[in-house]
Parts: sequence; structure tokens; C-alpha cells
Amino acid sequence: MDLGGEFCLVCGAAPPLFTGRMCEKCTRDRVTLVKVPKNAPWTKCARCGIIDFQGKWTNVEDEDLWYELVQRNVEFHSEIEDLEIGLQAQEVDGRHTLIHLEIEGVIDNLLYTERHTMRARMSNGVCLTCTRRAGNYFEATVQLRSSARRLSEEEFQTLRVTLDNVMAEMPDDPMFFITKEGPVTGGYDVVLGSKSLARAWGRHLIANHGGQITATTSVVGRKDGADLTRLTLLYRKPGYEIGDVIRWRGELWRPSAWTGEGAILEKIERRERTGATWRDLENANVVARLTEFVLIESVSEDSSVAEFLDPSNWKMTAVRLPFEHVPGRKLLLARIDDEWFCLPRLGVDGD
Repeated sequence: MDLGGEFCLVCGAAPPLFTGRMCEKCTRDRVTLVKVPKNAPWTKCARCGIIDFQGKWTNVEDEDLWYELVQRNVEFHSEIEDLEIGLQAQEVDGRHTLIHLEIEGVIDNLLYTERHTMRARMSNGVCLTCTRRAGNYFEATVQLRSSARRLSEEEFQTLRVTLDNVMAEMPDDPMFFITKEGPVTGGYDVVLGSKSLARAWGRHLIANHGGQITATTSVVGRKDGADLTRLTLLYRKPGYEIGDVIRWRGELWRPSAWTGEGAILEKIERRERTGATWRDLENANVVARLTEFVLIESVSEDSSVAEFLDPSNWKMTAVRLPFEHVPGRKLLLARIDDEWFCLPRLGVDGD
């Protein structure tokens, strides 16, 4: 040994020296890549099965959960470089899973490889959503109603399904839940855990089904100096769909599109388009629905009139052709007040 040179502080070996001025053997005996606890706890909701992941209740794949437990519970050396982790999970029973780890990394230019086993221990909990559901918590009520005519149960269910579509498109939120729902006199009510979800659904209904929304907010208490409010959205769906025939101001029209304040109407008798507000359309009546229209081949036709076999009695019947009729195209017919009308085509009718 050179009395004036460097040496290992533990065993006195000559260089090269590494961490803490120790030789490689002494360094490897005293330096570890990681400190792994024996047990790693995690929580699962006993009601719905979602997991407390990164401080948020959510659905998580098993592999993501095991890596998250490693991140939470394993202490890594502060100077580790080129870290690589191999993980294999071995389920012991419903509550315990062994996580086998193989960890490789570089510290002070020395390559280390270590193997460890950690037990993941599940405990039952109750997520925020289930807690509030159990307490019948809600922030908003959406009331589905109709105008001009009473909607059928199938039509209310069609509107209700749109809520599932809205929830699927929105980001996960523990408040996005349904407290209760069901038919009521004259409509259908849905009680929700989130005002923002109710508003998003209301916008979707207006954009896709037309109609009007009336919002009412009520104060139910105070918390931390702020008012606690509940929202009631009354949605009135028009009694007609895009493409139906309505009688408005003594004339026959077909709604061709919804707008924010009403609908765009196409006149049946001649080429005329107009916009109308919901207030204007309050007295509109549905005289024929899109689902009741029939497509029929004409037997003969000229520039203004076509003849066809009436499907109700198989008699030859004449009908006036619409202004945009293309010779040879099938007739789009609607029965209105015991009389057949040949309708001009809209985009909803197809070719």
C-alpha cells in the first residue's frame, strides 16, 4: 500500500474507489438500489370495485396498479441511473398479491441487480360516489317533458339513452352518477349528482332533439361561507321530429333543422323556407310523422300529377307532384286528413 495514496476506508484496499471512498466489494456490501417494504396497502371500493389510484377513485388495470404501488412504497437510491424494473404479480388470495421485482441500475459506474418481493394487501373502502349514492345525494334534476303532443315511452327512453352517451364522452368524475330516475306524470325525471353533467346533457338534447330548457336554481344550505345550490332543468321536447309534417299558421311545413331558438321549416306547397322560434311554434300541430310516410312507385305521371295504387284500398289515385320532383323517382307520400300528399324531399329522407 502506498502510504501517501488513497485506500478503502473499510478494508484498506487500493483503488479504484467508489461510493464513500470504498472499494468495489465494500461498496456492493453496503449500497443497495432500493428499500422495499414487506407490505404495500391499497384500497378498493367494496360497493363498485373501483380503486383509490393516485389519490383518485378510478378503474385501473392490474399492471398499472402494481407499478403504482412500487412507485408509492419503494424507496430508490438517490444516485441511481439507467433504472430498469421487471415486475411479476402472483395472486395469493382475494386480498393478497405477491409482487416479485427485479431491479437493475447503475450507481457510481457500478451495475447492480437486485431481486425483491413485496406483498400487496387490499383493504375495503367506500368511494365518494358510493357514499353519496347511499345518502341519496344529488345536485341536479333533469325533467323530460314534451310540447304539442304526449311522447311515447319509447321516445322518453330514446332521450334517456343520450345521457349514457354524454357520460361516456365526458372525463371521469366521481360526481357523474345517477341518484334515481323514473317516469312521472307527464314525463320522465332523472336526478343527478352533478350540475355540470346536467348542463352538458341539456346542451346535447337541444343540439340533437331541439326543444327548450328552463333552468331553476334553489339554495339548500351553506358551506364554508358559500351557498349550496341545486339545479332543476326542465327540458321540453317538441312533439315533432326533423322531417315530420306540421300544420302551422294554416299551412303544411316540414322541420328541416333545429336552431338555438327554434327550427328551420320547409313549406310543402312551394319552395319556401323560414325560421320560427319555439314561441312561434307553440300552436303547431303534428299531422304526419316521418315513421308513417310511404315510398311508392308511380304508375304514370306528367309534369304536375302522378298516379299510383293506394295501398289502403288498391285503387288508382292521383296526387300532385312536389315542386322538386325528379321524373322516375319514387313518391314520398303522407296521409293527411284522409288525403294523400306527395312531399318534397329533405336530407333526412335520403335519396
